[in-house]
Amino acid sequence: MPITFQPGTQIKLTNVSIVRMKKGGKRFEIACYKNSVSAFRSHVETDLSEVLQIDQIFTNVSKGQVAKPSEWQKAFNTEDMNKAIEEILHKGDLQINEAERQMNLTSLNREIATLVSEMTVDPTTSRKHTVGMIEKAMTESGYSVRSDKPAKAQALELIKRLIAADEAGEGVLSIRRVRMRVRITMPGKDAKRCKEQVLAEVDEVEEQEMGAEWEAIVQINPAAFRTLTDLVNLETKGKGSVESMGSVSG
Repeated sequence: MPITFQPGTQIKLTNVSIVRMKKGGKRFEIACYKNSVSAFRSHVETDLSEVLQIDQIFTNVSKGQVAKPSEWQKAFNTEDMNKAIEEILHKGDLQINEAERQMNLTSLNREIATLVSEMTVDPTTSRKHTVGMIEKAMTESGYSVRSDKPAKAQALELIKRLIAADEAGEGVLSIRRVRMRVRITMPGKDAKRCKEQVLAEVDEVEEQEMGAEWEAIVQINPAAFRTLTDLVNLETKGKGSVESMGSVSG
């Protein structure tokens, strides 16, 4: 049964997360349990009763102002309140207070720095930089963490920025990606024709042997693995192969 609010009535919601969405020129909000929104969006939780503190659509949760059915029905083009709520949950903006926002950004900042530390080394020593050194470089380079973007995507973006700045002589930290060691094999006749083109995608050749079949153990940037695999398959019509042998720091 829908909950109605009388003038002057106050409803106290504890540990509430508010999801807000503007649609059809109107603002709609729903009151959710903390941490339930991300669980619903990732399909870990599918039961709305476990997500919503109140089974209702509001125009303002804090003031207890319930949206008129005619308003949300027109905006969401449905008479099914659950469908409207699900759209708000999936597409709306999760409102958090400033303290939570800063805590989340700090945690995300550390996660990004940790990923960068794991994926890179100091090109001079071949040793990994500490997470603290990465965080300092993020600050000094003016890198802004985005709460709406995955940590791994931001880590890869940061790596590209730090490498580009270092190559331009403006870097705050010298890094390079941890290399991947791969084995390339293909028929010798194909290798004679396209070997140089294949090796152009390689950072370092450890060993190679030519006979009826060409085999090479090489080091590459992990980002080049797909390009190299596609090239070998294309040039050998599927008779060649590129096999990962793990990563190497040195």
